[in-house]
Amino acid sequence: MKRVLAAAVLSSLALLSSCSEQQGPPETAPRRVTVATATEQPLTHGGSITGEIRARVQSDLSFRVSGKIIERLADVGASVKAGQLLARIDAEEQRADLEVAVANLEAAVAQQTQAQLAFDRQQNLFRTQVTTRAALDQAQEVLLTAQGSAKSAQAQLETAKDAVSFTELRADADGVITARNAEVGQVAQAAQVVFTLAHDGPRDAVFDVVETLFLGREIEPSVTVKLLSDPARQADARVREVSPTIDPSTGTVKVKLSLNSNTSMPLGAPVAGSFRYKPLSMIQLPWSAMTSKGGMPAVWVVDPGSSKISLRAIEVEGYQTNSFTIITGVSAGDIIVSEGTKFLRPNEVVSYEGGAAR
Repeated sequence: MKRVLAAAVLSSLALLSSCSEQQGPPETAPRRVTVATATEQPLTHGGSITGEIRARVQSDLSFRVSGKIIERLADVGASVKAGQLLARIDAEEQRADLEVAVANLEAAVAQQTQAQLAFDRQQNLFRTQVTTRAALDQAQEVLLTAQGSAKSAQAQLETAKDAVSFTELRADADGVITARNAEVGQVAQAAQVVFTLAHDGPRDAVFDVVETLFLGREIEPSVTVKLLSDPARQADARVREVSPTIDPSTGTVKVKLSLNSNTSMPLGAPVAGSFRYKPLSMIQLPWSAMTSKGGMPAVWVVDPGSSKISLRAIEVEGYQTNSFTIITGVSAGDIIVSEGTKFLRPNEVVSYEGGAAR
């Protein structure tokens, strides 16, 4: 009985095995993917950089003589007019020099007057043949010397007057004081900066830009500038100046933008400038289309005839928030797998619905 059952089981297994071999492995449907058609289009890239508002013309104000500051009449943020007194140093020494210069001039003028009278007398005597030619020439020489001394004393007096005026520091234009570097009681040296004055008039937006922003691409001259504290306040600006040198301490390039004359952004206000490159025709794909080939960026390309895919290495020009742009590796019209790139294999057949351009 046991032998009969064993024979029946073996015959059943053999029958099932033969049926399985005749049917073969079941066929699988092609993997469904989403594609995009590579299309060249003008793309504009750029970024937002922070800077500040500055006066186009700014001057450092300093005394032209040394002395102790005895009065300061302006502070940071003060609006001043051209010629307005800002500070004063002790002028006792300069006034003493002025008094000496006045006395020297008076003495020189007296000597000149006496020499003139002596010369006139010698001239009259020479006409009547009472004196000699040598005496007349000597009187003329004394007169010329006295005249030269008077002119020198006059010049010294003007210099002393200037020195007294230099003890007062005045604004050289209408504007706003943006910095103060000295206090009452401090001894200021000649040419030491005491105030920084931002002149009224045109304003600039100044940015320290990383040098790579200018490598290989041309910047659009028009830039939108917005206040960080109030983004609704914005103004159109144009690139006015790009520094030809790089700041060795920061590795940045100073860029100045000319603001419209009717812009009311305050001095020193932090702003954001939206810089843009000039448009270039490039292929842009969604970030989900990117994969890797040997550690390098790549995309899956679909053969429109056979629907088979192949992995193609690419060179990326730049990355954006939701996309990337390609320099080489993909041509216009190529069908690229944009979604469903995981678990794909070379020469695998995929199914998709048309490749809408993106």
